[in-house]
Formats: sequence, structure tokens, C-alpha cells
Amino acid sequence: FGSAKGSNEEAYLVQKLVRQGFGTNNVDHCTRLCHASSVAALLEGIGSGAVTAPFTSVADADVVVVIGANPTENHPVAATFFKQAARRASLIVMDPRGQGLERHAKHMLRFRPGTDVALLNALLHVIVTENLYDPQFVQARTEGFDRLAAHVAAFSPEAMAPICGIDPDTLRAVAREYAQAERAIIFWGMGISQHVHGTDNARCLISLSLITGHVGRPGTGLHPLRGQNNVQGASDAGLVPMVYPDYQPVDAEAVRQQFEELWGRPLAPERGLTVVEIMNSIYAGSIRGLYVMGENPAMSDPDAAHAREALARLEHLVVQDLFLTETAWHADVVLPASAWPEKDGTVTNTNRQVQRGRQALDLPGEARQDLWIVQEIARRIGLDWNYGGPADVFAEMKAVMPSLDHITWERVEAESSVTYPCPSPDQPGDDIVFADRFPTADGRGKLVPAGLVPPDESPDAEFPLVLMTGRQLEHWHTGAMSRRSSVLDTLEPAPVASLSAAELARLGAEPGGKVRLATRRGSVDLTARVDDAVPDGAVFVPFAFAEAAANLLTNPALDPVGKIPEFKYCAVRVEPLAEPR
Repeated sequence: FGSAKGSNEEAYLVQKLVRQGFGTNNVDHCTRLCHASSVAALLEGIGSGAVTAPFTSVADADVVVVIGANPTENHPVAATFFKQAARRASLIVMDPRGQGLERHAKHMLRFRPGTDVALLNALLHVIVTENLYDPQFVQARTEGFDRLAAHVAAFSPEAMAPICGIDPDTLRAVAREYAQAERAIIFWGMGISQHVHGTDNARCLISLSLITGHVGRPGTGLHPLRGQNNVQGASDAGLVPMVYPDYQPVDAEAVRQQFEELWGRPLAPERGLTVVEIMNSIYAGSIRGLYVMGENPAMSDPDAAHAREALARLEHLVVQDLFLTETAWHADVVLPASAWPEKDGTVTNTNRQVQRGRQALDLPGEARQDLWIVQEIARRIGLDWNYGGPADVFAEMKAVMPSLDHITWERVEAESSVTYPCPSPDQPGDDIVFADRFPTADGRGKLVPAGLVPPDESPDAEFPLVLMTGRQLEHWHTGAMSRRSSVLDTLEPAPVASLSAAELARLGAEPGGKVRLATRRGSVDLTARVDDAVPDGAVFVPFAFAEAAANLLTNPALDPVGKIPEFKYCAVRVEPLAEPR
């Protein structure tokens, strides 16, 4: 496993080490747990897994849609742009939970958890049946419109309202406002992607954008908000099991031969396993060794008890990290790594900007540069690697990644950041892409209908509530870094379960009292917090706290296309606990 908190150059070397040195494509990183389904749908629909416009493009938009994301907590910098845009544009927020952007929004659609496709197909139905789509764009730039139109005919707002919980008039008003805008843009987060129907959710968003022609112009586009500083760059660099750098398929013979010639070794012809599939294979005994750089699967994987048991079954586990994480406790070897301020390198952010990072601090103690560690492992298993530093790695990346055309190390050094794609060495990169064609075989975007797929696990008499997990403003992912910050840990020092006042009353629980959450996979004890942003019938738990790890509860069921787990929905039981005397 590689890391989206490292540099592009480190990500490239990790995937090269696994493929050239270990002889397998079993390499992945946290994109599998965040936007894998979004990338799958984007590659299928428009031929590119990156954003079509930066979040700063909201300044040119008339309508801004934010769905399945809580930017004020998870993307606070981007959220400031959304708030400013809402002063003159229509902000439409769609999410089962309430959030800080709600008070800036013209429309707030708090739909039922797990009913994204019903909601979005209803919007598509209105746009198609009321002829609000852009016929010129549809004819010139897309394929599959007739099939999509026939499919959404059955998804009227009246039919979908009982499913998604949004009244038909609101669905029609939102569809009309989005379609009739001169310029509209869609942003989404984990609430869209972390479902067994996550790819279908993203397919619906792509269809909304394509049939209305809201792509390829300033103020328009599709933007999955990336969750880490380099999850875009690590994916671009090939740190995923089914593609080489720049999303070139590992099972395409011509592509594989190109990399075999470059790397001087035969490469595995079959796609590798994803994060959860790797853990299942370890558990089953078919994978016996694991190298983890900057990931914490003991905390971040779904059904964490199963993941921890798998880690315990390994013959050899190497963990390269800043701290002794929950995963590192299982390790046979721990390699002390470097933090971002302690290294040189580049990252590629959510806006497709290749950014230069410069070392500002010396390494503490016996810590080593991640790039040095990866290269030393390669050398000691017999690979002839001799990179003098990140600039040498970047030069090799350029040789196999057309996305880096006209972006050199020297240019990033001089300009600090350059957006890709870049048309020439003396021009800025293109913030807005696909004005004339999509990077598909025929230049057209593909409209893919999505049906209603229920969550893998629904509430019942034994587990009557819905569990949703996510981040907090104060804590980052599994807490390996942020919980070591005394200020942040003082602000949010302990695990909580957030429920509405009505739900707490129904359960007989008190705010500040202890409750036990139990699912079919495990149980944790937490402090109850009243939060009316959480819908009745649901509970929200952040996953940063090792003492009550939310992922001991979550469902490892996967989206069949993106292979992403269903972190945003599983059945749970909440019971108040008697306070000890």
C-alpha cells in the first residue's frame, strides 16, 4: 500500500517497486476508500478521472451543486469559495446530514440515506421530459441519450419522492434551476462514492452535466472533491492495481510492453487486487507479505477486526510511517519515515495543479526520506535503481505520462505550481478542460443509465438505525497525525456518536451519556452527542478514534465497479449504557 500523503515521486516509485520488483500488480492506496467509484464512472463517461474544472471556477457559475460532501468540515478552503459564490449564485446542497453550507444555500435537500440514484434520476427525468436539456451538445458531444431518456422515464419526481424523501415540487424546481442556468457546476464527496452504488451515483451526476452542456466552459463542470493532498497525484502516478501511470491499463499488451522496455523486466499481465481484496487474500493465506507506506488499514479498512486479524496472519509486515500507528503495532519491521515539511517533491491537488513542496525541516532522530527508503528496498532486492532525488524520478514520470507534457521539474521549481494539461512550455495549464472533445475514442461523452440498487445492508428489527461515518473538522482520517496535536485533540478529545434529539429521546439516551453501537461485525462504546444535522433513524460516528474505532462496525461490501467499501451505510443498534456509580 502506498500513500496519498506522500509525493508524486514516492507514489511512482512505490508502484514501480511492486510491479518491477515484487512481480505483481497488487498495489493500491486510499483512493480505493474515497473516490475509486467516482474515477471509474468518470473514466467510463468522459475518458478522464480528474476534475474538469477547479473549485475556483465557482466564481463564474450561476448555479453551484454540492452533493454528498460537507466542505466546511472536510474541505474548508474550498468552502470559502462556495460561500462567496452563494452571495450571487444559487447554491444547491444535497445531503442526508445538515451542514454549515446550509445557511448559504437556496435549496437544501436532505434526502434519505442511500437513495442518491432515486433523487438524481428524478432530476434527469424532469430535464428530459420538459426538454430542458441542450440538444446541440447532446447531439454533437454525447452518445446514449435515447437509452438514458427511455430509462429515466419511469423515475418521475412523484414516483421517487416516497423513496428519497424530497417532495416532487422541490425536485422539479432544482432540476429546472440547474438545467436552465447559463453556467452550472457540480461538486461531490464521499457521500456519493462510498456506497455499493457509488459508481451509479457518479454516473447520474455525469449525465446531468452532459445532457445540459454544463461542461467545458468556465463556471461549469464535474469536480469530485479530493480528500487528501495527493490522492489525485498518487492515482495519476499509477498507485492503483489496474493501471500504470496516467491510467494506462495493465492488461493492455501494448501498454505493458512499453513499461517492460522502460523497466527492463517482464511485468504481470493481470490486474491486481484492491485494498479490501488484498486484506481478504491475506486472511485466506494467499498473500503472506505486505509493505505499507503511510497507510493505516488497521483503522481505515471496513470491518476493522477482520483487517486486524488479517494483519496478524502475515508472515512479514513492513510499515513505513511517521508514528507507531495501529497498523505498525502489527509490523515485523517499522521504517521511520519523513513528513511533508521534511522532504522535497511534488503533489497534484484536487484542481490538477502540480505543486512543488520544499523541505523546511530537518529529519528527526533516525528518520529517513521516504524516497531513499523505497530506493534502498529496491536496490536490496536486486533492482538497479540510481535516482539522485525527486527531480530524477519526475523526469522518468514525464517519459511515460503524457499528462505532464510541457511540465518540467525546472518549471515547477520556478512557478511553484503548474496545472495539467499544459499546451506548451510557455503557457499556463488549462484550468477548464474538454471544451471541444472528451479524451475518449470518438471524442464523445458516454451517458450510462443507473438503476436503483439498495444498500448492501438495511435496517431491521435487530439493527434498526443507519450508521454513517466520516471526518470531523478537527481530526484527519485515522487520527495518526491530528490526535498528536494537543490543540486539535483538546477541541475533540473523545469519540462521539451524533444523533438527533428525537432519536436520543426515543432510545432513552441522554446527551453526554454513554451508548453502545453494535453491528453484525462488532461494537464500540461512545459518548452520545445531540446533533439535529443527523436525520432521525441515523447515527454519525467519526473514524479517527482508536479507542472506539468506527470501522469495527462498517460493512466491507464493495461497489462492483470501483471496489469501494460502503462506509456511508450499514445497519446499527444503539443502546444507552448505565453509568458506573
